[in-house]
Amino acid sequence: MRWQGLMVPGMILLGICEPAPAHQVNLSTARLALSAERSVKVEVALKGSDVDRLVGTKVYDAKEDAVDPAAVDAANASILAYMRSHLAVTGADGEACPAGTAAILADGDGVIYRNNFNCASVAGDVVYRSTVLTAKDSSARQVVLVAQGETEAQALLDGDNTTITLSAPTPSLWSTMQRYLLTGIEHIFLGYDHIAFLVAVVLWARRLIPVIKMVTAFTIAHSITLSLAALGVLVIPSRIVEPAIAASIVFVAVENFFSRDIDRRWRVTFLFGLIHGFGFAGALQEIGLPPNAVVPALGSFNIGVEIGQVAIVVIVLPVLGLVDRLFATDRSQPVRATRVVYAVSAVISLLGGYWLLTRVFEA
Repeated sequence: MRWQGLMVPGMILLGICEPAPAHQVNLSTARLALSAERSVKVEVALKGSDVDRLVGTKVYDAKEDAVDPAAVDAANASILAYMRSHLAVTGADGEACPAGTAAILADGDGVIYRNNFNCASVAGDVVYRSTVLTAKDSSARQVVLVAQGETEAQALLDGDNTTITLSAPTPSLWSTMQRYLLTGIEHIFLGYDHIAFLVAVVLWARRLIPVIKMVTAFTIAHSITLSLAALGVLVIPSRIVEPAIAASIVFVAVENFFSRDIDRRWRVTFLFGLIHGFGFAGALQEIGLPPNAVVPALGSFNIGVEIGQVAIVVIVLPVLGLVDRLFATDRSQPVRATRVVYAVSAVISLLGGYWLLTRVFEA
């Protein structure tokens, strides 16, 4: 197993004087890394035989003194369930830090658990709590290496001492605003459904004023519902919001076959912007709002979303203009090619329909 440099001093700390059954190590190791943004990377290593004893799996081969990667993959859910119930990262008041996507990896004769915890939304110090192994056997220990900035410290957890408090200064207001601004931009560029909606909305647009009206209406609308949902004033379940977003995409894409009235489309954009705002709030709720900077963080995220959507429109409109010139019979007076709008709208409506069906059945 990896981390031999940490396991050896751990064994020395234990004195290895207590008898134990064959293959029972009773020692786990952990590495914690706390960033300035209050994100905690957690990595815990366990002997394969201990995993089998704790979880009831059969991942460890005593003859080979190694774990079977295929068996680890098969037992992934069981091992993760055990780790979730025996390991946590919280604020000083016990509020849980949102966890990322955990990973369980085979590593020689052991198993490694990895996860990231975002503690930006919790107040005070950050607390790491672990009863891995120790809940079953009070004589077990966990050697913990804590990395914070350029400093490292080592601690030992047991049945009576299950927590480590990490000193986590609150990030500056400017740092918080930057992080939420970038998160808003990132959410738009990774939100393919929002991109599809924006593209479908502007397909017939050839003048700037209608585009400004549509973007402004969309911004005002999603800002209203994003704020209401993020502050807990009005929350709609994602099982309703996500299919509704997909339905809005289908609507505007299909509408392109029947209407070219861009001047009045800002009304539809405003209506659907209210729905998309709840979707943006869902993404924001995953990372939470810092209690000491709720308004600046919310505002920064909203501005980030706006920057992202403006960037998309700025990219799409020149592309459409170029297509107009390519398909124009009279290049001095290019017009929007109907077949291009219909083709793109058909693709977007199919995508929206697919998202609608999958989201309805997933809900």
